[in-house]
Order: sequence, then C-alpha cells, then structure tokens
Amino acid sequence: MVARPLIIDCDPGHDDAVALLLAVGSPHVDLRAVTTTFGNCSVEDATRNALQILTLAHATDIPVARGAEGSIDGKSTLGNYVHGASGLDGPPMPEPGFDVSPETATELLRRTIESSTEPVSIAATGPITNVAQLLLDHPAVKDGIHEIVFMGGSTERGNHTPTAEFNTFADPEALDLVLGSGLPVRMVGLNLTHQALATPAVVERMAAMDHVVGRTCAAWMGFFGASYNRVWEFAAPPVHDPCTIAGLIDPGLIAWRDAFVAVELDGRWTRGTTVVDLHQRYPDQQPNVQVAMSLDAPRYWDLVLSAIDRVGQRS
Repeated sequence: MVARPLIIDCDPGHDDAVALLLAVGSPHVDLRAVTTTFGNCSVEDATRNALQILTLAHATDIPVARGAEGSIDGKSTLGNYVHGASGLDGPPMPEPGFDVSPETATELLRRTIESSTEPVSIAATGPITNVAQLLLDHPAVKDGIHEIVFMGGSTERGNHTPTAEFNTFADPEALDLVLGSGLPVRMVGLNLTHQALATPAVVERMAAMDHVVGRTCAAWMGFFGASYNRVWEFAAPPVHDPCTIAGLIDPGLIAWRDAFVAVELDGRWTRGTTVVDLHQRYPDQQPNVQVAMSLDAPRYWDLVLSAIDRVGQRS
C-alpha cells in the first residue's frame, strides 16, 4: 500500500486538530508538512496549536511553517468566538516539542511539492490564502499538485453570515484564484460537514480510549460543542475539517457531484458566499469542482476514531 503524499494547510481549531490526528494516524496518507494561517484564531496561535497537536501525537518530525496573518487583500477575520481565545481552548496541551520551520508557509509548500516524486494532495481546512499565494508566487508547482480539497462554502446556508461559510468569507479572493487555477479541486462544504456530528455516542467512544489522545479529543468536543450550541443551537457539534482527510483516504465515504462553483467577491450581504450550480443554470460555465454532497457518517466516525486510537496507542 502506497500512502498518498499530503500537506495540510490549517488554522487549528478543534476540528483541524482532529483532522491532523486523522492524517497522522492513517496508513493511507503520508503527511509531509503542515502550514498555518489565520482563521479560527491568529496565525501565531494557530502555529502554536499545530506544534502542540503534533507533539501530543508524537509526530514532531512533520515540519510546520507559519503562513498568512490575513487575507490577500490585507484584512483579518477571526473565528475565535467558536474555538476560544487561543483557537484551541479546553483541556491542557503539552508544550511544543519542536520548533516552527524558519521557512514561510509558501516556501514549505513549494519545497515539499517540488521534492516529491509523485503529485501531492493539499487539504486546506482554513482560509485558503496560503495556497492562493503559492499559486501566485510559484505557478510552476501546479504540475506537482494532485488535487486541492478545501473545507469551505456550502450548497446551502452559511455560518459566519447567513449565506457565507467562515473560511470562504475570510478570503474569497484567494478562493476565487484557486477555483480558477485549472487544478482538480474538491469542495467539502457545510452541507456535508453538518452530517459529521460528534454525538454523545461518538464523544463517549473518544473518552473511553485508554490514552490521553482520546480523552483530549473528547474534551475538545465538549468545548466545541458548547460553542456550537450557544451560537447555532446545534445539539451536537459538526466536526468539519476531518471530512477533507476522510475524503482523500476513502472517497467512497462521500458522494460527490461535479459542478461549476464561484465565490461572491462583492455583494452587500453575500460576500464570501459560494455559488454552486448543481443544475447547470449557467450552461456556459463548465464544472470546475467536485462538490461533497452526502456523508456515510458511521463509516466516517469509524475511520476517524480508529486513527485517533492508533495515534494514542503508539504515543
């Protein structure tokens, strides 16, 4: 079995943290690098959180590089009203067991892609600024990218605004560049991730694991779940970001649909909204994205929890 080379570009974030653990614990992906961005918290906090998560997972050999402080146009929108001031509030975490790379996120992305003997997949679980900057600064790397899977957008409603999901709202210009890049792109939006609920039964399975990694995940879900209940009245929190990794590991977990996708750059009320043409209402626009539509939630959680347990047992 050959593991797929993978880079995760993230803004940890409780759900990003679970996505990192899934990638570390899966034999089907080879996590080559992690880059960080603003989003759920400042990029400083996101970088520290990534170092702490990989330290918890005993995966300190994976390089981490700090990336964008704000969007391509210089603005910074943070979602720490969900994840707490640090972006990873909740249980105590170990001090980072290694240092951040001296490279920028763009440099680490480029070097990792160019040094790989096979095309690399990129999973972007925060605002997609770093990936867009990579394509602007180093367009030749497109030849080394297998696909870009991003968590963001929705075929339905938003969360940061009534129509816009947070990641797409935070940097729609960056997403517009990625959507127009000609690369294979897959979108894992709220319409899909709201099917990935950490129900009490799921959290109980985490808590019952005989190691600190499982218990930490259960505590993360407690903090994250309380935020989701307070802000959006969810009875159980949707664990968005691991869906991108699960879709790479086992594409059959998700039903996909080809569609033309654009992102609103203006709009008094709708900036950052993804326009997903599921029924070819724009016949002159060809599909440019595979859109995630439905999730096999039991298989998803079996995959995620098995990886968490595997990480915990070897830690």
